[in-house]
Order: sequence, then structure tokens, then C-alpha cells
Amino acid sequence: MTLQIGFLLFPQVQQLDLTGPYDVLASLPDVKVHLVWKDLMPITASTGLVLKPTTTFEDCPALDVICIPGGSGVGPLMEDEQTLDFIKAQAAAARYVTSVCTGALVLGAAGLLKGKRATTHWAFHDLLAPLGATPVKDRVVRDGNLLTGGGITAGIDFALTLAAELFDKDTAQLVQLQLEYAPAPPFASGSPQTAPDSVLQEANRRTAVSLRQRGEIVHRVAERLGL
Repeated sequence: MTLQIGFLLFPQVQQLDLTGPYDVLASLPDVKVHLVWKDLMPITASTGLVLKPTTTFEDCPALDVICIPGGSGVGPLMEDEQTLDFIKAQAAAARYVTSVCTGALVLGAAGLLKGKRATTHWAFHDLLAPLGATPVKDRVVRDGNLLTGGGITAGIDFALTLAAELFDKDTAQLVQLQLEYAPAPPFASGSPQTAPDSVLQEANRRTAVSLRQRGEIVHRVAERLGL
């Protein structure tokens, strides 16, 4: 039976949060991958790439895997009842409930992180606990049928981990080889622990406003959820 995999698509999504794992999972045998939003109008990602939904909330089939990517648009989603209701309804019967980067905050706003181990982008990790999660600073974190990936590029690691769960390690490794996923970055600045202090300070400066705004949203959401 064909596996139904759905990625939430929304305005100001971080496209690599979506397209990285999309490439991995769409390369698996006998899967149907959906890009899901309220309507079928084109969506502009945070860096300007235009993406088009393939189905709506209303027409989306029951999903075996639901994945929530992150991006600068997650703030409004955390208080969007229509989106949260769709996520909760799909998650209730899905085999795997998943996120990449700050998509975890949206799962938290839907009440799906309570008592669960989870991760997200390093800059927003402190927002997990107020949503009821147990924060874990790993690239990919699994707790039951919940799989969360860290920031942006961790979506590929997450998707390969999920591919091995859905099929087997050989299938996942074949996809990894086909994509030539063998990271060898030119700099060791991919995490706060290894980045130069000056680079980390600038990164923190650039995320400060977003962190404050999302912190305020998380506070409201936590109150609504009774956390």
C-alpha cells in the first residue's frame, strides 16, 4: 500500500527544511508526497523561492507521516487554530509525527510535545520546555512515533532516519548514496559549540528579535495549553 507523506507548506517556510527531507522521502519506493496548505495558491518561502501546494487541508488524505518544517512563518502558525486543528487530526492516526527545525514549535502549539523528548534549531531550543517538551540537543530525536530534527540541514538526517524506520537501513543508505549525502563542510561553524565567538555573536544578534517574538507567542500558547 502506498505510503502517504505530507509536508505542511505555509508562507515564509524555510525551503530547505522542506525540500531536504522531501528529496529523501520522495526517493523511496511506493510513496506519495503531498504539500499541504489551506488552499492551492503559490507560497513564497522565506528566501523567495515559490512553492505550490498539491492539496488542501480539506482534501488531504489520511497521512502515514506528517512533517512540519520551520521557517520565519512559524509564529503565526502557532496561533492559527485551523492549521493546529488539521495537524492534530492528522497526527491522531499517523504512524509518524515529525518536524524539522522550528516546526517543532508548531507541534508544541498543537499540544503534541507534552512529555516528549524533542529538538529544534539551536537558537530556539529554550522555547521547547515551555511547550511541555523535554529538550534534547541532538541532530535527530525520537520519542515513540515522534521524530524531530534540529536546524534546517538536519532535515536530511531526520529523513534518512525515518526512511530506515519506514523501510530498512539498506533502502535508506541507497537513497543517501544516490543523493551523495556525504557532508564535508569547508568550515567547522555549523553549531554554537564549534563556531568562532564572533560568528556566534552575530548569529545571536540576527535571531534576537525573532527569539523575543516567538518567546511571547510561546508564553501565550503555554497559557492556552495550561502548561
